[in-house]
Amino acid sequence: MVDELPDSGEVDPVEAAEDEFDESYDPDTDTSGADDEESAGPPGPVNWNLLTADAAEEEWLALNEWVHWLRHTYGLPVAVCPPFWHRHPALVWELSALHIHWLCAIHPEAKGSAMLVWHRDFTEAQERLRHWTAACGTRLNTDRPTRRIAWPGEPDTDPIEDILIPNREEDFVEYMHADVQARRAEEDAFYRRLAGELE
Repeated sequence: MVDELPDSGEVDPVEAAEDEFDESYDPDTDTSGADDEESAGPPGPVNWNLLTADAAEEEWLALNEWVHWLRHTYGLPVAVCPPFWHRHPALVWELSALHIHWLCAIHPEAKGSAMLVWHRDFTEAQERLRHWTAACGTRLNTDRPTRRIAWPGEPDTDPIEDILIPNREEDFVEYMHADVQARRAEEDAFYRRLAGELE
């Protein structure tokens, strides 16, 4: 019914760029980088707006592995699960919510019907994913920024052009590193301001 899913470990970004999909990934043991102590109970929701740099890197890697497993297991088309989902916040939030929902459904404390509930919600989520994918215009080999409409009084948005991306995994790693570095820069700036206030 599904691929062989042995034990998973922390993903090396360099390996992620070389291997499109880690067939050893096991969603049953995926804890999104959490320690054993912290994973005693079902995981809570992920707020991408508030993640630290280190936490964001863990979430990116765990989500990327899980999305690969999801698309292979359920044979998802590009219209539902596009390669460059990581570039579009709407897709990141939706897939991240599905991932956490999955982890809760397979948790030992979950009810026996939890996976049925997950599959019901997954069916509904696919319609939303299809909508987000169509709205942002991402495709199999090309991507473009999600179109944003300028409201009255706002500056005009830049023209949107499709770009060809030949290697999806390399693009994911570069995008993830840029996000992590931006978060770390914000953290460093915050601590510098805090240190200045305490002087």
